[in-house]
Amino acid sequence: MSDMSHPPSLATPGDSSASAIAVDADPTPSADGRREIVGRSPNQLAWLRLKRDRTARLSALTLLVAAVVALGAPLLGWLTGIDPTDKFVDRLNDFGMPIGYAGGINAEHWLGLEPGSGRDILLQLVYGLRTSLFIAFASALVASLIGVMVGVLAGWARGWLDSVVNWVIDLTLAFPFLIFALAVIPILEDRFYTDREAPSPAFRVGLIIATFGLFSWTYTARLVRGQVISLREREFVEAARAAGAGTGHILFRQLLPNIWAPILVTVSLNVPQFIAIEAALAFVNIGVTEPTPDLGRMIYNSIGYVASDPWYTLFPGLTIFLLVLAFNLFGDALRDSLDPRSTR
Repeated sequence: MSDMSHPPSLATPGDSSASAIAVDADPTPSADGRREIVGRSPNQLAWLRLKRDRTARLSALTLLVAAVVALGAPLLGWLTGIDPTDKFVDRLNDFGMPIGYAGGINAEHWLGLEPGSGRDILLQLVYGLRTSLFIAFASALVASLIGVMVGVLAGWARGWLDSVVNWVIDLTLAFPFLIFALAVIPILEDRFYTDREAPSPAFRVGLIIATFGLFSWTYTARLVRGQVISLREREFVEAARAAGAGTGHILFRQLLPNIWAPILVTVSLNVPQFIAIEAALAFVNIGVTEPTPDLGRMIYNSIGYVASDPWYTLFPGLTIFLLVLAFNLFGDALRDSLDPRSTR
């Protein structure tokens, strides 16, 4: 995934914390009327900066609404009495187009019906949003876990292990990710399924998550490795060594809590990229298979109806656009709020 860019390494929460507290501390009146300086931790300062950012608030609200809608998809189906796989072919004309205004929009089908199949677009959209968010978050989690483990070990071990990890990272970055995904997903399906067997939707989803995770951990690994190298000679690490702490304790109880900020930012910026890439794979028909609803496949299915029913293309396309934009804006705001040197 050499075309996927990430921001440079952020300062860890422990860096510049004293100066941040001195700058952002608020004077509060004491009992005798005098004003006292109340210090705040780096985490509190980051939370205050994030709350003051209007872009962060708006994007967070958008993502919260999307999450609620995705999680409430079964409830919406129960309230409307419609399943995402239900086909209302009696609402289609002889040419397979929805009868009515703007693709069959009415009181029963708020966003109309899919041309050709007659499925409800709203239910397809809501369940497709759920699929996209699940794949993106699961892939980001897998990539982050692999990247953190590899980065921590490489940054701490140095020597030949560090050289091998850097070589593996460079080798992985040399692969053009999209082209590799286009090749490996059909090959692996042929390995487990015959021509007469259709791969199960769960198998395709798991294959996509595994592909994303195994070829997206390199950026997190490089970031974590650099942070560990910068922190491993710090005083608190030396104190832990002097106290007789083992390597595992130092790595996961001392170093890892001090580098959570850049890891969190990397995850927040990985999710929208996975949403877009998953939609791209579905658009070329190697993404999530039927009957599992998917936003990218909705766009793929709508290609033949762009002129006659543009609403069918607009709804999933606009959903992906808003979702990716909200995640990117929130990730940028989160990065700025966690950086003690930020002026925002």
